[in-house]
Amino acid sequence: MSSHPYPALPDVVAERLDVVFVGINPGLASALRGHSFSTPGNRMWPALHRSGFTPHRFRPEEERDLLGLGLGITSIVRRPTARAAELTPDEFRQGGEDLVRRMDGLRPSWLAFLGVTGYRAAFGARDAGVGAQAASIGGARVWVLPNPSGLNAHYRRPRSPWSSPSSASPPVCPTARA
Repeated sequence: MSSHPYPALPDVVAERLDVVFVGINPGLASALRGHSFSTPGNRMWPALHRSGFTPHRFRPEEERDLLGLGLGITSIVRRPTARAAELTPDEFRQGGEDLVRRMDGLRPSWLAFLGVTGYRAAFGARDAGVGAQAASIGGARVWVLPNPSGLNAHYRRPRSPWSSPSSASPPVCPTARA
């Protein structure tokens, strides 16, 4: 791990939130702007709104307003990089341990991991897939979501066999506000 000139991105967390969204690590643009998911092309803010978590499409500068909705944001690894592929296996493992310590005192109901690859690497969960996990972290239930990064734009959520092409998709996490 090399030193970098980018500032650490502060967590947006509080005690007993409904959901804490857990990114892999901050992007360089987000670290420079001082706000989570502010890299152009990131799909986090539109996804939160479409899924019913927020009353409107938030801008990165509004991230602290999530707290009033029972939502928070953190990351597994705190070091900003241009791509998550720049992180080492040790950084993922240590980041997972650090996340457990941070969440233990906050006691959220759910941890929603934004990217199955990051979750697998941080917690040695090789067989994890998108969706609810059997594991819990610090008492929080775990849900794995696709990474909202524009670099992961190839991911398409499978259509539910119970929905018609014209019906609205259900929330991506069971605590979404309908």
